[in-house]
Formats: sequence, structure tokens, C-alpha cells
Amino acid sequence: MQVDLLFLRVLWVGIGCQKGISYHLINTAIQEVFREYQLADTDIAGLATIESKASEVGLREFCHIHNFPLKTFTAEFLSSVCVPNPGKIIKAVVGTPSVAEASAILAAKEIAVDGVRLLVPKQIFRLPGESGSITIAVAQGIRGFV
Repeated sequence: MQVDLLFLRVLWVGIGCQKGISYHLINTAIQEVFREYQLADTDIAGLATIESKASEVGLREFCHIHNFPLKTFTAEFLSSVCVPNPGKIIKAVVGTPSVAEASAILAAKEIAVDGVRLLVPKQIFRLPGESGSITIAVAQGIRGFV
């Protein structure tokens, strides 16, 4: 019996980032988060963010290299999600109090049967010698098995 591997991919990585974010920073941040929280990167279903970041070269490159979909959501839709760590500054800048947590939760809801669990609250990363920062959160779409 063959198992559809996409069915097993239940983790959505929410990304908030500054303009010009690099593939290297995204890759490093995701690796660190998954190592720290003991998650398997083979369980990643895709990345999610605010629609204004859809054209970021680093995000597009990361998704292309790893063959992940990139889901985007409007600021209005993201702001409708209740998150544990809303930010006043980010709300003033992009119109929603959460990008990483809210986008991870919304993307995970699309594949969930039995709810969504925020496994990793927002984590902020910077690398010495690189400009910009990235915020990452991870949500799990819970699927019932028969």
C-alpha cells in the first residue's frame, strides 16, 4: 500500500519578514526552530505569509528549492485570527497584529480535520552580517485517521 506523503505533511511555517530577506536566513531560521522544537522538516506542508511578501525573492527561492507551496493572506484576513503574541508595531506597519502566527494558523486550517495547534509561537531571527530579520511560527493541522 502506497502512502501519499503530502497527506503526512501537516506543518505550516508562518513567515513574517523584512524586505530583501535572504534564502540563507530563512533556511537557517527554519532549521534552528525545527531542531529546537524537535520537529521534522519532512512534515512541512508549506510556507505562509502576508500577501505583500509574495514576491520576496528569498521566500520564492526557498519554496522553489524545497518544492513547497507559498500561501498568502490579506492583512484583513490575518487580523481576524486570535494569536497568543500580537504586536502593536507590526499592526501599525502592515495592518495586522500578526503575520507569522496568524498565517501559519490559517494555512494549517485548510488541511485540518480535527483542529489546529500552534506548535511554535513566533520566533525572531537575525544573522550577523546579514540585513533584515525574520519571524517564524509553526502550526499543525490535525487530521483524523480512520
